[in-house]
Amino acid sequence: MDFKISVLVFVKNPSGKLLLIKRKKEPNKDSWSPIGGKLEMQDGESPFQCAIRETHEEIGLHLTESDLHLFSMISEKAYEGSTNWLMFLFDCKKPMPSLPPEIDEGRFKFFSREEINSIKIPETDRKFIWKLWDEARGGFSAIRADCSPQKELRAIIEEQI
Repeated sequence: MDFKISVLVFVKNPSGKLLLIKRKKEPNKDSWSPIGGKLEMQDGESPFQCAIRETHEEIGLHLTESDLHLFSMISEKAYEGSTNWLMFLFDCKKPMPSLPPEIDEGRFKFFSREEINSIKIPETDRKFIWKLWDEARGGFSAIRADCSPQKELRAIIEEQI
């Protein structure tokens, strides 16, 4: 299976609601998720550089490394039975003042954390990512998840600070 490296960036508005995109493309088509994307590995892009680039490309927000807090690293084995992912999750400290316009990848909406529990999101986000947001965004955690379709979805915390 291919191994891909990506970032997710958790952006909030001034009132603390979280910005999500309803994805028009796979993976996670028609589901809501934080913004992000794949590292440009051929350029030697770091996860921080990727988070800064993707945030600017997707929502027009200009960031520096100090605007981001890396709060988790998740290795997902066999996501959707086709790809292994290494994801870096960032809390964006700089608020997004207003809703960005729709882009080719999807449309945006702000949600309260409670509202996210009742919208369509990927199963791995529901089981792992939002739990990390709730419990570990002030520190750091490393997670290993087995997403093999023939197995029950499970994760192991490898480190938590």
